[in-house]
Amino acid sequence: MKKNNPFTILFGKKPGCYVSRLAETVRITGDFESDPSPTTVYMITGIRGSGKTVLLTELSEYFENRDWIVIDLVPGSDMISALVSRLATQKDLKDIFKKADLSVNVLGINIAVRNEGPSPEAETQLRTMLDAIKKAGKKLLVTIDEVTSNEHIKSFAAVYQNLIRKEYPIYLIMTGLYDEIYDLQNDKQLTFLYRAPKIVLKPLDTMLMAEEYRKNLELPLSDASEMAKLTKGYSFAFQMLGYLYWDEREKKSLPEILPEYDHALREYAYDKIWSELSATDQEVVCAMAEKETMQVKEIREKLDMTSQKFSVYRDRLERKGVIDTSVYGSISLILPRFQEFVAYKMM
Repeated sequence: MKKNNPFTILFGKKPGCYVSRLAETVRITGDFESDPSPTTVYMITGIRGSGKTVLLTELSEYFENRDWIVIDLVPGSDMISALVSRLATQKDLKDIFKKADLSVNVLGINIAVRNEGPSPEAETQLRTMLDAIKKAGKKLLVTIDEVTSNEHIKSFAAVYQNLIRKEYPIYLIMTGLYDEIYDLQNDKQLTFLYRAPKIVLKPLDTMLMAEEYRKNLELPLSDASEMAKLTKGYSFAFQMLGYLYWDEREKKSLPEILPEYDHALREYAYDKIWSELSATDQEVVCAMAEKETMQVKEIREKLDMTSQKFSVYRDRLERKGVIDTSVYGSISLILPRFQEFVAYKMM
C-alpha cells in the first residue's frame, strides 16, 4: 500500500511530519499552568511560513487534552459575541451553565454580529459564563491566529483586559506578523499587551530536521543533512522540500529538484514577503545579493548610507525575519535560497 506524503505545502495545516518547538511549548504551557500564572497572555510572531499556526495548533491540542476549554476566534467583527456564542454551544459546558442557573436563552444565544464593537449584552453574558466556569474550576483558552491591528482586535483586547483584572480564568494566545503585533503592543489603550511576553520564532534545529528527513524519506543521514541545510531551519522550506522530494525522488536527484524548490518558495512565500518590504528595505536586501554574508561597512558604502540611517533598516529587516545580525559587524540572509530569489527579482 502506497504511503501518503507526510509533508504538506498548505499554510497553517499541521503536517504529518514536523519538528516540534519544544522550548516554546514548555514555556507557554508552564506559565499558564502555574499557580499563580505569571501571565495570561502570549503573543507569537515570526516571518510568514515560520510555523506560527502549527505551534498554535499544538498548544490548543495540549490544553484540550488537559480538560481546558479552547476556543479559536477569527479576528473580525464582534469577537465578544462570537466567543459567547461558541461557549454557549460547548457540550461540556451545558451542565455547568445549568447548575449555575443560567437562563436557557444563554444556551441557545443568537447575538447579531456588529461591526462597531462588542454589544453590552454580549459582554454581560460572557462575564456570567466566566463566573460559572470559574466556580466549576475550569479554565478558558482563547486563540487568535494571524491578528491584524484593527478595531475589532483592539475592542476585544480592551474587554479582555478588564476580564483579567477581575481574575477570570481566561487565557489568550495570539499569533501575527511582527508589524501587526508591534502596533497592537504599542497601542496606548492596551498597556497590558505591551507587557505581555512575546515569542519570536527562530529557525528550527536543522539536526532535528535531518532526522525527520532520514526517517520519513529513508535516506542516509548525510543526504538528509544536506536537505536540512537547504532549508536553513525555515519551517515552510522544510515542508516544501520534503514534499517535492517525496513525489520526485524516484525520478530526480536533489539538485534536479532545486528549480522546483526555488519556484515554490517564490510563489508561496517570498513574493509576499518581498511585497511587504518598503522600497528602501528592498534596496538594502538587493545590496546584499552578491553573497549571503556581507560586512556592514561594505553594505553601507554600497548604499552610501550613514551608520545611523542604515541601522534603522537593518533593525527592521532583522525584526521581520529576513536577515541575521548575530555575528558582530556582518549581516547574512536568513531565509533559504533568498539570495537566488533576490537575483531573480533584480533581473
